[in-house]
Amino acid sequence: MMTPISRRAILLLNLGSPDSTATKDVHRYLMEFLMDKRVIDYPYLFRKILVGGIIVPFRAAKSAEAYQTIWTKEGSPLIVLTRQLQAALQGQVDVPVEIAMRYGNPSMEAACARLLEKMPDLEEVIAIPLYPHYAMASYETAVEYATDIHRKNKYPFRLSFIKPFYNESHYLQALSEVIRPYLAGEYDHILFSYHGVPGRHIKKTDPTKSHCLGSAACCETASPAHATCYRHQCFTTTREIVRLLDIPEGKYSNSFQSRLGKGWLEPFTDIRLEEMPKEGIKKLLILCPAFVSDCLETLEEIAIRGKETFMNAGGESYAMIPCLNTHPLWVQALAGWVRDYAAGDQSMILE
Repeated sequence: MMTPISRRAILLLNLGSPDSTATKDVHRYLMEFLMDKRVIDYPYLFRKILVGGIIVPFRAAKSAEAYQTIWTKEGSPLIVLTRQLQAALQGQVDVPVEIAMRYGNPSMEAACARLLEKMPDLEEVIAIPLYPHYAMASYETAVEYATDIHRKNKYPFRLSFIKPFYNESHYLQALSEVIRPYLAGEYDHILFSYHGVPGRHIKKTDPTKSHCLGSAACCETASPAHATCYRHQCFTTTREIVRLLDIPEGKYSNSFQSRLGKGWLEPFTDIRLEEMPKEGIKKLLILCPAFVSDCLETLEEIAIRGKETFMNAGGESYAMIPCLNTHPLWVQALAGWVRDYAAGDQSMILE
């Protein structure tokens, strides 16, 4: 029996951000983030030593400086933009909308408390992990975290999840319309820069245990593994956007950013930004489709440091295309998924 739409609520799940740019807050945030076993997937003791004894002590101050370059008077761009998305979506649906972060604040518990305060007879929460593509360090950990909190607190409502939407038509249409105005100008190349993940993560989420990264054409060869393959889903998003916008062959490519160590998906964005001007690519457009809200990885890593790398290597112009943020078509897509589900369509719900 379907839950009446009036007894449902929506929960937007995003990554998270430090509470401030103070080193202590960034340190606390990085510890929570990097100690997640789906982010750094080593045994607990080794992970504790690596994260608490090596990575975070050396990165906290540097990361705090990076956050300072993008912080707004309202706070973290990711939190601010997610709240703006919440408000925009709330304007299109008749049920409560709350936000929760996988790491940091606002927490899942706080969001659920607010929903139950607004709707004591709440029967179902539709959670939307704001990650287009499946990865164990993003979508999977958000789902597992929310599920665990739901179970531990014995909430009276059901919890359902919108599945990864990397190939969903309304998402693709929204993203293509964000990109389209930039294509009207002169450019040599458009780079789709996705967040990197270790190759071992791709193999771990492969249900066949034999398909992913097993051949050069694995992402183009049909397989059940594609349902949880981050690399395949990234390439699919690019392919569909290129088709929708009629971007010529040779005028686009994929890369992966934010690498930590060896064995991560290639080519690396920072290396490509150094190489492209030498290859005759002087006017570059770049976007980050793994993110729906602009954040440290887009605003600082790509818009600031990436531009500096490209221009110092001989580039002439560099434009970062913003994330979906609160684009009207994106808000409409989210509202549409919820309405379709309320009407009995299960196609966007994670099984």
